[in-house]
Order: sequence, then structure tokens, then C-alpha cells
Amino acid sequence: MLETAVQCVLRYHEQTKHHLNRYARSLGYLDWATQPDPFRRFDGAPQIPLDHPPPSPELLYDALFTGQPVSTGRLDRHAISRLFYDSLAISAWKQAPGAGRWSLRVNPSSGALHPTEGYLLTGTVEGLGSQPAVYHYSPYAHALEQRVALSGDEWASLTGGLPAGAVLVALTSIHWRESWKYGERAFRYCHHDVGHAIGSITFAAATLGCEARLVTSIGQDALAALLGTNRQHGIEAEHPDCLLAVFPRGDSYPARPPAVDVPTTLLERLATSEFAGSPNRLSESHHHWPVIDEVARATHVPVDETAAEEGTDEPPSIALPGAPINRPLPAQQIIRQRRSAVDMDGRTSLPRETFYRMMARVSPHRGFPFAVLPWPPCVALAIFVHRVADLSPGLYLLVRSARHERLLRDALKPDFLWRRPAECPDDLQLWCLMEADCGSAARTISCHQSIASEGAFSLGMMADFEPSLRHRGAWFYPRLFWETGLIGQVLYLEAEAAGMRGTGIGCFFDDAMHDLLGIRDRSWQSLYHFTVGGPTDDLRLQTLPPYEHLPLHDVPATAPTTEGIAWQTGLNVGPREPS
Repeated sequence: MLETAVQCVLRYHEQTKHHLNRYARSLGYLDWATQPDPFRRFDGAPQIPLDHPPPSPELLYDALFTGQPVSTGRLDRHAISRLFYDSLAISAWKQAPGAGRWSLRVNPSSGALHPTEGYLLTGTVEGLGSQPAVYHYSPYAHALEQRVALSGDEWASLTGGLPAGAVLVALTSIHWRESWKYGERAFRYCHHDVGHAIGSITFAAATLGCEARLVTSIGQDALAALLGTNRQHGIEAEHPDCLLAVFPRGDSYPARPPAVDVPTTLLERLATSEFAGSPNRLSESHHHWPVIDEVARATHVPVDETAAEEGTDEPPSIALPGAPINRPLPAQQIIRQRRSAVDMDGRTSLPRETFYRMMARVSPHRGFPFAVLPWPPCVALAIFVHRVADLSPGLYLLVRSARHERLLRDALKPDFLWRRPAECPDDLQLWCLMEADCGSAARTISCHQSIASEGAFSLGMMADFEPSLRHRGAWFYPRLFWETGLIGQVLYLEAEAAGMRGTGIGCFFDDAMHDLLGIRDRSWQSLYHFTVGGPTDDLRLQTLPPYEHLPLHDVPATAPTTEGIAWQTGLNVGPREPS
């Protein structure tokens, strides 16, 4: 009997779990000779350098969550420059003694390997091009590489269902960049990173007074044809992930996802057109992991299969407790200063009100930032509280969808408390399950990493798993990771705004987490872990400006050596990003 796509996904998920007595399959060491180049470029493609805009001190971070209008004009060259500068660009370089330097980016990445590539599809923009076009974004050069031009009629047909003034941003993944280090589990990490990138673009768009919404009316085959990635083959090929519409904010959020229609005539024309530039070689040799190809095929969306499945479960409106609207925290400063903590100090405590505010901001809203995803919330948070002032240490649960509370009560241990914590806002569905010192359990579950126990809190993102896949289809598997990545991106920025630091943890013992909660089947699965706390800085590292390697408005022909990029990443089975 042939294996169905859902069965393939379930097999992959089980096969790539870490266990207390063994890790998911990987090389088990870092093969430096094959370390991938973290920068994709299309050699020979025309390059258009973008502006390097200074951060605006007027736009405050907290204002992004209030729905207050941000003055904006059309998405012109300056706005597009800011969109990419505050979402996918380099944010700094790190230099280690006796090792090469490596780049940090605005969008987080598992192990700083950056499998995610960004593309821009836009109409005619003065200063970019005289006609609509498809561009690849080069983070190293902060430039657009023009791949193919479109006619005015083709652009009008493509975007007829979008709000006026919209542009399109596409994301792809190069699985090899992750599998080089993490082996078979890499497919998971690639889609964590897509979720983080979706979050980065959503926040950057908000600073421009724009919305970002996931487009579900296009299949991956059509997206690959638009981007020209269908011409790539082999282990270094880019896999099309998603398309986002970015457009000036209107009076209300659209009830349905924006629609993009790819005319057959455009696909036929692109099939015979030349795309400018050739993708650079990332590694001289490779180690193939066939199961990644299998799960990629199983989750492929060849046609518009997703739009009919989008839910109508309206997220609740969460009041942000004591939201300090006037905190003098410029939004772009918070966005670009985001870093991953290497270690936590084991001392710093988080105020209870700040913790509640963080939990409110990762709860779904009708608007920013979770409206970017068109499906109902699928993820709840199991939280190890370690050092939150006036809150008992223990295991807590944030229920992010009203429909999940009964399901979780049935799935988790029957002796859990299910008690509301002190002074918790009424509309925040946070529950204390158990009062206890959970530091040892959190550390053990996160592959024995103390970063999970030495912060203020850590958590596991629990997805409504097998029921979601059986209801929607195998294609929904990556989207569960996108939702966790978006949650992680909010936590990263909230940590920075609170004067703390966050870190995503991809290395955890899956079923040990499930056992702690009492989960005995695949109804709920832990997909991503995260920690927030007071960071311990590595004083050996030097931080360098992001674009000092570029002469002003000049684009270099080659990228720097990648030697040493994964220095200090620690356990080679877990994607603790060193940024």
C-alpha cells in the first residue's frame, strides 16, 4: 500500500525526534570543508543597491501593537529599502579571536545558517526599474538582483486582487544550508526560520504603516515559476515556501487573505524567458539526506489547496495589561538590535506585569502581528516559569485559542491544577498547571542546555498536530512551524524591549516534553522551544557594523569567506543561533 502524504509527514516527524538516549540522525560533527556559503547571489544579474536608512526615533515599538496610524506614502524606493533593511538584512558582524567573522541578520536563523532567501515582485518603482520585475534580495550587498522583467499588463493581472500600492515578497528555503549541520531534522528548522522571516517582514511593514498578509491563492509550482527557482536542481536548489502581500494599511484588516492570480499566459511566457544571473555554488560537496526530499514532496502545494481550508475562528481581542505606550523605545532600534543570548545569568528576574504583557502579545489578535497568518491559532505554550517576580515558579500553560482549552484539559495530566495565577488579566488565558522548581526538567528536556533553566522563563510551543494534518492535509505541516516562528519573533522583540534577551531552542527531547505534560499520542506535539532572561555576554566577541564592508552605494563582486560562521554554536544537534 502506498504511503499517503500525511503518513509520510508523520513518519518524518517521528524519525526526526531527539530522544534522551539518542539524537535524530546527523553527521554528528561539523564538516567544515563543506560549510555552505550563507549568501546566495545570482552572478551576472543586474544589481540595484538599496538605501541604508537611519532608524527613526519618532516611531516607538509599543505603538506597533496599538493600531495607531503610521504616516506613510506609497511603497517607493525608500520604503522598499527600509522594508528589507529592517527584515532580512545584515544587522551586525561578529569577530572571534583566532576565527573568521560571521554575519548576524535581522531575521533569526537556526545556527545562524540562514536557509531563507527573499524575493521582491513589484510594479514600476522610480529608482528601481522602469518596468515591473522580479528581484532576488541580496543581504550581503543590501541590493536587489533583477531576475526577470514583467510587462505592465502582466503585473496588473497578477495583482488585480490586491489592495492598491501592494508589492509581493516571496520566501524560499535552501534545505542544504541546515542539513549540513543538523541532518534530517533540518526541514523543521528551515520552516522555523520561514516563520521568523514572516514575522520580521510583518514588523518591518508595520513601521511603514503597512500590513503584511500571507497569500494562499498560489501553489508552489506557480510561485517557483514566477521566481525562476524551478530552474534550479540538486541539493542546493531553493524550495518555494510562501508569498506575502505588503500594502499600505487601510481602515480595517481584510476578512480574507489577499489573492494573487497567476495567468497561464504569464507562466507560459516565463517558461521560455531568460532569467538573469546564475546561482552561486554554496559547497564543493554535499551529504544527501533523502528523507528531507521525501517530506518536501509530501508537503508540496502544487495548486491552490490552502485557500478553502482557512478557518473562520476569529481571534479574541486581547487587552495588553499596562502597556507602556510611551516607553522611549524606537521600533527600528529594537528590531535591528535583536540578538540571541548565548547564555543566561541565572539571576535576572522579570517583573510579573512584563511577563503578562509578553504573554498577551503572543496571544492572537484581530490585527497586528498575527493577522499575517490566515488560519486560526494552532499553538499553545507550555511555560517553565523560573524567575518572574511575584509569580510562583512552576509549569504554566498559555491557551491561545478558546477551542483548545477543552482539548488540552483532556490531553494533559488529570492532576494538573488549572489555576489562574495572581493578578492575571481576565482575557489572558494563562493557567498554572503545577507549582515547582522546573529548572532541572527544562534543562534536561532542552538537550541538557542550561540556557533553558537559567533565564526568567522558557517554554515549549505545543501544536494541535495530527488532527490539524488529517483535517487540512500534509501541506499544513510547515505552516505549524511558521506559526511557532512568528511567536518566537514576537518573543525576541519583547525580550529586547524589556531589557532582556531571548533565544530559540530547536534541540529538545520531543517525547520527554510530551511525557512531562502527560501527552500519550500525537494530538499535541512540541515543535519549538524558547527562553527569555538576563543574558551573559561573551566578552571575547567583537561586534562590527553591518555594512562597513560596502563602499557607499557600491556593491562588491564577491562575498567574504564563511570560515568560522558556526563558531561557538555549541551542541551540533541543536540550532542555538549564535547571534
